[in-house]
Amino acid sequence: MERILVSACLMGRRVRFDGGAKTSSDERLAAWLREGRLVPFCPEVEGGLGIPRPAAEIEGGAGGAAVLSGAARVLAADGSDVTAAFVSGARAALEAARACGARLAVLKEGSPSCGALTIYDGTFSGRRTAGQGVTTALLERAGIRVFTEDRVDDAAAYLRALEP
Repeated sequence: MERILVSACLMGRRVRFDGGAKTSSDERLAAWLREGRLVPFCPEVEGGLGIPRPAAEIEGGAGGAAVLSGAARVLAADGSDVTAAFVSGARAALEAARACGARLAVLKEGSPSCGALTIYDGTFSGRRTAGQGVTTALLERAGIRVFTEDRVDDAAAYLRALEP
């Protein structure tokens, strides 16, 4: 059975920066959970950040690949540099995906870790820009396809293509 890495906050776990969850009501995710396919994971918590924690954004909205290459940092709203925790969490997510054989992930859009299409622009003003989070960039670099919680149908089509 193909396993799927999923943002823990989408599964109702209260791991977000504000101590909340972003529980998905998607029936397909619920079915996958019942089937035992889902591997819930929060890279920010696994990287060592607490709950709650200050909001964080990638400086300049540069994206996860820039963080992984050392060209950008992840900064918290209080000004602290949390880059190391984000990179560590991304590596832990990749290890978790590899350990269970996951070749796809469904992650929380907009997150500086998990965003697949957009991230916040680094100004803490609520504006988004095109880009990927740190974990998404690392997973995709390793050949693991990442889908947002709004694109579960696309993830399901990819899953069908992977399974005989």
